[in-house]
Amino acid sequence: MTSLPSPGLGRVAAEAFVAQHLAHLACDGVRGSGSFTGGQVAADSKLAAFDVTGYATRRNEVYPPSRRGASRLSPYIRHGLLSLPDVWDHVAGGPHRDVEKFRDELLWQEYARHWYARFGTLTRHNTRHRLPGSDLAAGVSADKGWSRRLSCLDLALSELDRDGWLVNQTRMWLAGHWTVREGLRWTDGEDHFFRHLLDGSRAANRLGWQWVTGAGSSKPYGLSRHQVERRAPGICTSCELRDACPIEGWPRDPVLEPIERVDRIHVAPSVAVSSGPVGVVANKTPDAVWLTAESLGHRDPALSAHRDLPVLFVFDERLLGSLRLSSKRLVFITETLAELGVEHDLQVSLGDPVEILAGRELAVTFAPVPGFRRRAERLQPAELHPWPWLRRPTAGPIESFGAWRRSLGC
Repeated sequence: MTSLPSPGLGRVAAEAFVAQHLAHLACDGVRGSGSFTGGQVAADSKLAAFDVTGYATRRNEVYPPSRRGASRLSPYIRHGLLSLPDVWDHVAGGPHRDVEKFRDELLWQEYARHWYARFGTLTRHNTRHRLPGSDLAAGVSADKGWSRRLSCLDLALSELDRDGWLVNQTRMWLAGHWTVREGLRWTDGEDHFFRHLLDGSRAANRLGWQWVTGAGSSKPYGLSRHQVERRAPGICTSCELRDACPIEGWPRDPVLEPIERVDRIHVAPSVAVSSGPVGVVANKTPDAVWLTAESLGHRDPALSAHRDLPVLFVFDERLLGSLRLSSKRLVFITETLAELGVEHDLQVSLGDPVEILAGRELAVTFAPVPGFRRRAERLQPAELHPWPWLRRPTAGPIESFGAWRRSLGC
């Protein structure tokens, strides 16, 4: 266990903190995102500036960036700085078509959380179909799976490297090229996204990759020149392969093999386990607030209820050592913690969260991920606060987004 100093405000201080204390856990040289700053101030500013008008028309545009309609809120949603209900309410009153499409995307995010909360680590395996032979291509690196000679792929990879973020369309380009065209194992590509995206999650990220392969949907997504010319007009003219484009035509759909039914697709064994409490579960009087990477906002429910208590955050050294995240994500989290340290008695540690937090009476907000549940079972929090669901999970069907929506009446 290592007690760390409270990080200072600003990018320079955050990068210095990561370089000194966390660099051995990162997969790259220490630097922050070129376009995103962590913290509640940045999150609230991004949300206040987002105008949903035109979203339905421009959400899939890629190049030039001025044509894009993406909200760029996902890194803040991923780490609990913005809740889905707050973002949902923000667009109320906007043009009906744009609001409907944007809220549909928020529901997809919620569906991904329900799916991951129910399946947990089983989501590492396809839940409906698999690509024959794809498991044979394990461990392929990004430079082998994505050719930088293609301007469309180079554009997306450069943005991922620089900013730790991608619009949804280029995520589909990269995932479709990796799996459908190259026949590589989707889990390796998903791991690369998880490692480098500021909003990387095992919920939305993993579900998206399965959808692209066709394993979790009715049809795979295969990148072709048509999509590039439509969504990024002009990018092909600068490509060295423009006259011999390897993605000129639509790829042949892979033949998918059905897999054995997983009962938890249809009926959750315990909604309480996967969704957390409906109200606050108070067992003892807390002496500290435990914040997790899933919920780092100033409006975290447990923090909101106990603003006078010390705030504890632990960088899980063993977990981070296995994940090898990009330093951009570590800098983003550090910038967020630095802001929290201005208003609260922030105590940051590096090590095993269970060992470090043992013996404390903790107030904490439930997080719909397996790692939180395992740790909470051992720590037995003094107060467990509900997760701010957009739609609370049920025991209904979850085999598809459509079935899930119908079961909730969305």
